[in-house]
Amino acid sequence: MAVPTTAVGTRPVAALDATDRARLLSGAHHDPHALLGAHPIPGGVVFRVLRPYAESVAVVVDGRRTELRGVGDGLFSGVLPLDTIPEYLLSVTYAGHAYEVQDPYRFLPALGEVDLHLIGEGRHEELWRALGAHPMTHQGVTGTRFTVWAPNAQGVRVCGDFCHWDGTAYPMRSLGSSGVWELFLPGIGEGTPYKFDITRPDGTHTMRADPMARRTEVPPATASIVTESSHVWRDEEWMAERGARPVHEAPLSVYEVHLPSWRPGLTYRQLAEQLPAYVCDLGFTHVELMPVAEHPFGGSWGYQVTGFYAPTARLGTPDDFKHLVDALHRAGVGVLMDWVPAHFPRDAWALAEFDGRPLYEHADPQRAAHPDWGTLEFDYGRREVRNFLVANAVYWCEEFHIDGLRVDAVASMLYLDYSREPGQWTPNEHGGRENLDAVAFLQEMNATVYRRAPGVVTIAEESTAWDGVTRSTSDGGLGFGLKWNMGWMHDSLEYIAHDPVHRKYHHDEMTFSMVYAYSENYVLPISHDEVVHGKRSLVSKMPGDWWQQRATTRAYLGFMWAHPGKQLLFMGQEFAQGAEWSETHGPDWWLLDPAYPAEPDHRGVRDLVRDLNTVYRHEPALWQRDTDPADFTWIAGDAADDNVLAFLRHDTDGTPLLAVSHFSPVVRHDYRLGIPEDIPAWHEVLNTDAARYGGSDIHNPHPRADDGGLRLTLPPLATIWLRPT
Repeated sequence: MAVPTTAVGTRPVAALDATDRARLLSGAHHDPHALLGAHPIPGGVVFRVLRPYAESVAVVVDGRRTELRGVGDGLFSGVLPLDTIPEYLLSVTYAGHAYEVQDPYRFLPALGEVDLHLIGEGRHEELWRALGAHPMTHQGVTGTRFTVWAPNAQGVRVCGDFCHWDGTAYPMRSLGSSGVWELFLPGIGEGTPYKFDITRPDGTHTMRADPMARRTEVPPATASIVTESSHVWRDEEWMAERGARPVHEAPLSVYEVHLPSWRPGLTYRQLAEQLPAYVCDLGFTHVELMPVAEHPFGGSWGYQVTGFYAPTARLGTPDDFKHLVDALHRAGVGVLMDWVPAHFPRDAWALAEFDGRPLYEHADPQRAAHPDWGTLEFDYGRREVRNFLVANAVYWCEEFHIDGLRVDAVASMLYLDYSREPGQWTPNEHGGRENLDAVAFLQEMNATVYRRAPGVVTIAEESTAWDGVTRSTSDGGLGFGLKWNMGWMHDSLEYIAHDPVHRKYHHDEMTFSMVYAYSENYVLPISHDEVVHGKRSLVSKMPGDWWQQRATTRAYLGFMWAHPGKQLLFMGQEFAQGAEWSETHGPDWWLLDPAYPAEPDHRGVRDLVRDLNTVYRHEPALWQRDTDPADFTWIAGDAADDNVLAFLRHDTDGTPLLAVSHFSPVVRHDYRLGIPEDIPAWHEVLNTDAARYGGSDIHNPHPRADDGGLRLTLPPLATIWLRPT
């Protein structure tokens, strides 16, 4: 159909169809590039520009200006008598000042067909390179490509400081059935805040942060920020070696950290000056960072994420966070990160009903609403949502060199009836309670991460008896590398909270873990969850006076480090902090001030943690065969009346280490342990009762075995480790 024209002076003006004009101005047009920009028509080339608040707009071709006629509502139009579309600029005048700019509507799509195909298939493993805001050079012009997935939207516009947050001038085009909208904006670059103005199916508008934003404003501000990394990694040695040994056959002791409160007020770069040295001094092999991804409410500790691809701006830029990871790696410390694909908050500027309808969340309200946290659960059955999360896991490992992901709240993902009453959930297609979509997602995530990022480990926080959490996906398992042993944690903490005279009635709480110790590859966690909300800090859980509390803490840590499985300890527990953790002020570092009278008490526990880690790393028996039942032998598993637990661990060469834990506040002289091996002489490699830790300093200088077994003096409330001489 011919384009209608009317004369304006000596230049005809091509008028827009009334419907197209209305849709364009309301932000509901799927193809603004078909209307705006330069287009051949009979008699020349029509130029149309949408610039609200502009006083005038001119087209500049070969240095010559041609004024366009204002046709109302910020639209300017004119026809030049040209045979082809030329290279041109726009001269836009605001408040008497003219600015020459590129016309965004003269550019071809900056996203390729392969990207769109992979997005449509839900198989784009580098999704962050396709969606979001990307500074680039396109058709010889520098600017930023904006892309967003919003399949239910009538239209999408990008807005920011560059248009005073009025997106009218910058409608995006729909790239077919992919549901992706795209616009290349010349002249926009690093540091530019932006959002998407989305026209919902009902015609109303919603202003949204970019789900794929790789940088955000500092909360409570909510805009996304265009970013481009300039960080140069210097951790080549670490990255080359981290996959040399399977994690379940390597030493792994983890220091869990809430970065904003470890040393309150420190940025990522300032943390890089202090955290690596502290962790190295204590001998931990890894840090585990509570969620780093952007979240609006600091009191959620990061577990209610809105910016899945952006490190929180509270502590600095994405490159600043890379600098911290780099520093930890160069210090020989691995970096694990809590990752939260189980749910997201309902904030109206974030993911909830992103384009006017349920998109990232399940369409069924019963499936969408998380019953415990007032949040929304992801729709794991939707391929684009699954792709969003799988690619996110890969993103942190590849772009930030993260060495492992501890996946939060896995149990809430696996069960349709999690925290729900009868009638509040619908069985799966087989009539069961398993969330088959979540199972498929976790399998795909684990398989993809392990394929793309050798040496990375995934860890499940999973509190049920789900079979095969750490079994390979090829064998029908979920494919995690490790699983938090929540049963061991709860049972052992219950045991030590009892008065010693009552512990004999709860002895099985310390031995039951060995019934299932080899059913999965386990981590033994004393995490942040155990030292908040009235649960008390680790040392404060212990009964008795202050000496007994510290002694029991030391004995418990010695038992924990010797038990099959890896170890995790939350910050503040390494020096027996008495108060619960608070994210507002972090650990009570003043307890380690030499001017504080009780400082030696706290320093003693910290010195023990250092020695536990040091001896642990040098004793392969404590980690080399963590998943092999032949590694472990009970020596005294039934000494309930004595509150004694003793067992042997063996390395691959068969060399044993004997761990003896005594949870009674008395000294037991000449205590006999029947050692099955013909090893006459032993020596202590660690004793939690040593004076330097704050103990009573009862030792076994030259323990020897005879026909009657190994005879030891057991210190009160203590764990000792012994090796053959």
